[in-house]
Amino acid sequence: MSPRGVAITGVRERLFEAAERVLSREGPGGLTSRAVTSEAGCAKGLLHNHFEDLDDFVAQLVLHRFRQLAEGAATLPARAGERTVAENLTDAALALLGSSGPAITALALARPTATARIRGAWQQGAPGLNAIETSIAAYLQAEQRLGRVPGSEDCAALALAVVATAHHLLMTAWPDGPDPRERLRHLVTSLTTRTDDGPTP
Repeated sequence: MSPRGVAITGVRERLFEAAERVLSREGPGGLTSRAVTSEAGCAKGLLHNHFEDLDDFVAQLVLHRFRQLAEGAATLPARAGERTVAENLTDAALALLGSSGPAITALALARPTATARIRGAWQQGAPGLNAIETSIAAYLQAEQRLGRVPGSEDCAALALAVVATAHHLLMTAWPDGPDPRERLRHLVTSLTTRTDDGPTP
């Protein structure tokens, strides 16, 4: 419910969006239940009506974000043959970082209970890095069939390199630190220098 007693639709998504704005503005230290609900324009107790506690909220925020990333990555294979391999792979790689990725990761790492819940959900099949890695590999294999990626390339290894690097950058970056995106772009460029954006004769 809103402060005036009017039902709010999409409460969880609204709270997640508000949390990302708080994180981008104030960093992990500024994220509290009150800060999130104030940012969302909701009653102060609303967060606890939908989540067990702040750790549960943080865990669900991370899982929600990875679910969105996995859904986006799942569309990659259908885009084989469009634009260039480097452009498509760069977009997929940068999506893993996102605008608030480092801040969300830092927040989760600062809350061991939330981290444990996230890992538990992934172990039970919630979409995470493995699903994204599988979609990127499938995309590269689709491009390989079109002749835009050499047949000698190990697509699974390339996908692992992209996802592992993004994970490393998320774990080692910090909200106010250097932007890790340029390093990820450089990696993709290095990995795709041997690709051929036209059919192999």
